[in-house]
Amino acid sequence: MKPVVALVGRPNVGKSTLFNRLIGERLAIVDDTPGTTRDRLAAEAEWNGRPFFVVDTGGIDPTHGGKAPLSIGSAEFIQEIRRQALMAVEEADVILFLVDGSEGVTDPDREVANLLRRMQKKVGDIFRPPIFLVVNKCETEERRQTAFQFYELGLGEPYAISALHGINTGDLLDDLVASFPPALPEEEEDTSVKIAIVGKPNAGKSSLLNRLVGEERVIVSPIPGTTRDAIDTYIEYNGVPITLIDTAGIRRRGRIEPGVERYSVLRAFKAIERADVVLLVIDAVAGLSAQDAHIAGFVLDAWKSVIVLVNKWDALQKDAHTMSQYTAQIRQELNFMDYVPILFISAKTGQRVDQILPLALRVQEERLVRLTTSQVNQILQKAQDEYPAPARAGRALKIYYGTQVRTDPPTFLLYVNDPKLAHFSYRRYLENCFRQEYSFLGTPIRFVLKGRREK
Repeated sequence: MKPVVALVGRPNVGKSTLFNRLIGERLAIVDDTPGTTRDRLAAEAEWNGRPFFVVDTGGIDPTHGGKAPLSIGSAEFIQEIRRQALMAVEEADVILFLVDGSEGVTDPDREVANLLRRMQKKVGDIFRPPIFLVVNKCETEERRQTAFQFYELGLGEPYAISALHGINTGDLLDDLVASFPPALPEEEEDTSVKIAIVGKPNAGKSSLLNRLVGEERVIVSPIPGTTRDAIDTYIEYNGVPITLIDTAGIRRRGRIEPGVERYSVLRAFKAIERADVVLLVIDAVAGLSAQDAHIAGFVLDAWKSVIVLVNKWDALQKDAHTMSQYTAQIRQELNFMDYVPILFISAKTGQRVDQILPLALRVQEERLVRLTTSQVNQILQKAQDEYPAPARAGRALKIYYGTQVRTDPPTFLLYVNDPKLAHFSYRRYLENCFRQEYSFLGTPIRFVLKGRREK
């Protein structure tokens, strides 16, 4: 598993700006208004060949529900600091504690520093997780000189940087990567099929896991958000080893509470990354929501295979057309995943639950299918003969040659005259042509286009 780096600090010290700087793109919303980051963002970054996760957290807010500010010593504020700092220490391999160099040392900075320091554990001769004190907004030499006042926080040498302009961030990253825990020795390869169960809170994920394994392996509760960890359960189905990963529910953007739930969502993302096949659980009673499509987008971004499970089907009043109407709605809302199988189930009664694992194993098999180069080029030639790529600015896409370069997911390298001429709609057309020859059920297909000069 890649190391996890958590950005911690009070509001408006520049955590989201540093997050964007580290990952190299603007995923986090940046605003001068304290508390702009309402949900947790996690993304992958890399430095000196070491990939790692960066987690942007919401600031520790010294106000209570928009009412009058709480005093720094108040129980509510201390509890809020403790909750977020504790989860950062528990979940992260390294912590970047951000402070504002333009404001100097504040009481909230002292509170956070004290809590972080107390929660570190000594492992051998070092403390884990290491904490880097990052003094942000040091654009001028004068600011960088005054950053030494932050020594009083007792967290070692402060790193005076400007996340906005990238000043001194390279030195910070060098030391950050060097502090990562050593890579674990290669263990015996886990050949089990890894199936992650994801979805909104209270969709019935834990109940489904219990039904699949046939016993109460995890706590089942009607209270949304009960599952905080990604829980692995090992089973064997028809001689095939399977790892079932139950995750915390993923809430709609803007509804993720700071602290515990922020990091439970991170665990869900990490579970998706580990999975071969993802079971996206939808609440049939609540209906398909924008958040369900949002979660599906996360799964697609990770190039994972998917099965959509419409749970609580027993609780719905139905007629002869309900299932077809529901299917049409899902196909419309998840139109970017029209290759995904849909199963209507009830974790409570066991309805169609026995079909899940056979279907998941079939999807996994199709994820590992490899087409011969001859098959690939026959499909490409037929596709271009039936529907040549439309011209753009007087030029049309020409595909000279193609080959499958990997499985898991199926990835095809296409040599073309100019990759820029490949419109999104034509890529979809090519994907449909491949699926007519081989369905790749529930599995995304990846095309990589490489330019080649025309003779």
